[in-house]
Amino acid sequence: MTYRAPASWGWGEPGPSSALWTGRALEPPPANPRDLSALLHPLSSSRGERRGARSAPGAHGSSPRLRSATMDGYPERSPDGNNFSGSNSVLDHPDWLTSIDSRLRSQEEELTLVKSALADALRRLSFYDQQIPLLRRQVLEANSIVSEARNPSVLPQDSGSLWILPPALFNDSSSPATQQMGGHMELVPGAKRTQESRVSVGTQTEESAMLALKQRQSLINGHDRGEPVQDAINPGERDCIGGPGHLDLVKNSFKIQEAEADLGFASEGQNVQKEAQTQGDGCSLPDACSDEIEDIGESPSEDSMDKVPSMGQSQPSAQPLGHETPSPGSPSEGSSSSTPASPVPAAQSLMASKKELLRRNSSSDKPNKAKQRLTKKAASSANLLSRSSSLENRTKDPSLSPGPLSSRRMNYNQERHSTKMFLRGRPITMYIPSAFLNYDELRMEKPSEKLQLDWVYGYRGRDCRSNLYVLTSGELVYFTACVVVLYHVQNRTQRHYLRHTDCVRCLAVHPDKVRVASGQMAGVDKDGKPLQPFVHIWDSSTLLPLQQIGLGSFERGVGSLAFSTADEGMYLCVVDESNEHMLSIWDCSRATKQAEIKSTNESVLTVEFNPQDSSNIITTGKSHVYFWTWSGNSLTKKQGIFGKYKKPKFIQCFVFDINSDVLTGDSEGNILTWARVAADVRTLGKGAKETYQISKQTRAHEGSIFSLCLCRDGSVLSGGGKDRRLVQWSPSLTLLQEVEIPEQFGAVRTIAEGDGGELLVGTTRNALLRGSFADGFRPIIQGHTDELWGLGTHPSRDLFVTCGYDKQLCMWDGGEHTLAWSVTLEETGLCADFHPSGKVVTVGLSTGRWVVLDTETQQVLLTYTDGNEQLSVVRYSPDGEFLAIGSHDNFIYIYSVEESEHKYTRFGRCTGHSSFITHLDWSKDGKFIMSNSGDYEILYWDVAGGCKLLRNRFENKDREWASYTCVLGFHVFGVWPDGSDGTDINSLCRSHNERVVAVADDFCKVHLFQYPCAKPKAPSREYVGHGSHVTNVRFTHSDGYLISMGGKDTSIFQWRVLGGNLPRSRSLSSASISSQDAGAST
Repeated sequence: MTYRAPASWGWGEPGPSSALWTGRALEPPPANPRDLSALLHPLSSSRGERRGARSAPGAHGSSPRLRSATMDGYPERSPDGNNFSGSNSVLDHPDWLTSIDSRLRSQEEELTLVKSALADALRRLSFYDQQIPLLRRQVLEANSIVSEARNPSVLPQDSGSLWILPPALFNDSSSPATQQMGGHMELVPGAKRTQESRVSVGTQTEESAMLALKQRQSLINGHDRGEPVQDAINPGERDCIGGPGHLDLVKNSFKIQEAEADLGFASEGQNVQKEAQTQGDGCSLPDACSDEIEDIGESPSEDSMDKVPSMGQSQPSAQPLGHETPSPGSPSEGSSSSTPASPVPAAQSLMASKKELLRRNSSSDKPNKAKQRLTKKAASSANLLSRSSSLENRTKDPSLSPGPLSSRRMNYNQERHSTKMFLRGRPITMYIPSAFLNYDELRMEKPSEKLQLDWVYGYRGRDCRSNLYVLTSGELVYFTACVVVLYHVQNRTQRHYLRHTDCVRCLAVHPDKVRVASGQMAGVDKDGKPLQPFVHIWDSSTLLPLQQIGLGSFERGVGSLAFSTADEGMYLCVVDESNEHMLSIWDCSRATKQAEIKSTNESVLTVEFNPQDSSNIITTGKSHVYFWTWSGNSLTKKQGIFGKYKKPKFIQCFVFDINSDVLTGDSEGNILTWARVAADVRTLGKGAKETYQISKQTRAHEGSIFSLCLCRDGSVLSGGGKDRRLVQWSPSLTLLQEVEIPEQFGAVRTIAEGDGGELLVGTTRNALLRGSFADGFRPIIQGHTDELWGLGTHPSRDLFVTCGYDKQLCMWDGGEHTLAWSVTLEETGLCADFHPSGKVVTVGLSTGRWVVLDTETQQVLLTYTDGNEQLSVVRYSPDGEFLAIGSHDNFIYIYSVEESEHKYTRFGRCTGHSSFITHLDWSKDGKFIMSNSGDYEILYWDVAGGCKLLRNRFENKDREWASYTCVLGFHVFGVWPDGSDGTDINSLCRSHNERVVAVADDFCKVHLFQYPCAKPKAPSREYVGHGSHVTNVRFTHSDGYLISMGGKDTSIFQWRVLGGNLPRSRSLSSASISSQDAGAST
């Protein structure tokens, strides 16, 4: 609905009385005109934890520069001119509230009508799909006998009636038949029914279909504005006319299909024509006519393809028959008209009239009747359905699009000069390079290259406990993201268990030190379907799963695990993350549940079997210690009584000592000894079992105790949180020795005893330390502690840098699998790139600042500031002479680099994007830039020519790019999944040999596609392991490794690239590609 605002109302300042607001009554217009396109395509906010966490670098959507004109979002003045700012409550202005309530009710009524129309359209779709094959068979039968017909305008039908074609399909407008019919289209009864069944093909209601038909008839009869009638036929549905009285190919098109195209459907005419040509016995196409079919119209203009905020824009009509098709040329980029240029003025008038009648999302359309408004709404809802590439495919496999704001459909220009995809309703036009000679025959296959997980950097210690153990093989077992890592310290090798579908949260090792149990959290797949948590019991020597336990039995996730010891690991105890924290016992060999009970509504942190008696189980957590007795299928509990001792807020760990007493470590820093006490038979009766009571309290740490470990010699190790101390205690809890963990590694999270008195410590800053009390500790595994975004690879060595929200800039050695160095930044680092010399690295920060560091000395050389918004991308030119910086203020800043990368001078600023910059790449000659923005624009810039925007994008289709990291572009648009909302791909990177492109998506996966990936629904190789949205991917300098980064899982994966060692001799972005080359077997 459209509302007219009174002159006295304003959003921060008074506006003219003629101002119009459409849609949301209370939403002010954007303060910045550049944010208009972002306002038309708002970012979807429902993506779960991963989408909610992505507020900055990878998220595409509305511009952050949108801001309201008032602090609370309400108008400053009432309708009578009073100022609201001085009022104590808006209730003092009932007239204004009544007006708002009336508008809301009107919007609700309109939404109900739209929903009703949409439901009706969806119900009719299945019926229409059944009618299409029948109509198609009628067309083919008519084509097979048309050569024998004496009158080409009359076609026999199965029912015996005749089908009279409109004069435009067999003659020109000046023919006697045309004059005799008076420009009207007449059908005998048999054909009229067929026409009526074709009126509402698509997702229109009958009302919208009849409206479109009436408008089309008005145009055909020349009644609209008195303009002359021209024969405008929908692109892709032109008929080939061999001459008067001769018809080579006739399609089932009576100008009603033009109305369908106007309602937002992609043309399918070419596929039908090709099928008719191969199947129709009496149909032949002259060469000239074939050329017309494959090359109709001109290359679409820039504004008509990229500046349309809705999928519902009318498709331009082709030229009338009888006129020669002009030779293809460069499209006009600067034209303000959204209709392609046509050599026939009358056709232009006809198309303009058609657009005016069927235009959507326009404030100038003011239907007089609510019924007409509903009709236009129903017609717009036709965009909710995506059409298949042919009628035959549509009949077999109809596909539904999630909606106009999240649909991704492909539309191919008739001249084969461009292709178009839609993201959140915005059309994105990409011009086909000249090298693609047979684009229609291009076949996409999986690449011959494969990825193998080589190394995982990081350890999950910040929010997990009891997650570090030593196996009989000498390997450490721990986890991060969805991967359980087996790390051999002496051999410096890793193996990985990759059978989990979401983040691993807990581990337990069988008494044989070979079998491992790992539990995961619940999650969702890319379609929003829940992934249920489960526990895997697997063999650490073969990495093969032995049992899957609890699928469908656990809620939210698995919190704690423990194997029984007294019976050689026959049973597994599991505590889930539901509100009741269900405790269950499972038979490991049969994967059957033995007993289950609700434990507590408070957090449960640890669980263990008594090593001497499997019928005795202990759990600890928030403000409780429970002693459980298991018998058959029943579980009973007794709560530990603290008595005279202060009850701690958390009991975070416990261990059985050599006397089978229980030692607990709590948040007060105390170790409490719970000794066995004989049961009170006089009170509890015969058969009562012994209980545990506190016999001793030992002050151990300043702050919480996070971990307790029983050593083989009977001593006890404790790890402190606040004081970061690792303390060794005698069996009687006498302090023996202690050491403090360096602050940079954080507090002690878990402790494991290795061989020869060696100790292994996991810390809260995601590091694994190895050492002893005498020699100290050094890190063997390190990682980030917060969400990661910035990634850059060295131009000549297997080095790469990472940065993120933890303000750490880390340089990693991919060959040695170690952290080379790290420095602390003043702000969050979001992007990074090496200079081609490799001597310096530039990091973009969240405040608009960027710093240049020396890679050898780790010293900050220079600091600059551009704007006050976060920087999304920094990229050096191939020759190292320029540095481009993409910012969230919609600008690209260009700096010239001088004096051995120690001097940077502002060269210019690229202005033209209407939303924040997301990705950019340099051309191979270092003179041009291709960039993407948050509202899905693809723009090109002439940097050497003064940072000018190249408006004629058609002329840039053959340009070669030194790197390809832009997520939108002709060479990579096939990587986007169906139904994408524009935020599903965070990053991509083309390999240096230009054979493959790696993609980081929002569903925890890394993909490997063939390059170029220039067809929709391209196949890929998928790789799992990340537990959060994958934020960035980059190939190393030799393409030997691929680096990927998780977002919230803070993990860094190094993948080894296998196969495909033959480098390509020529760039695929410019070399000729035949269908045979493109469809080579992988």
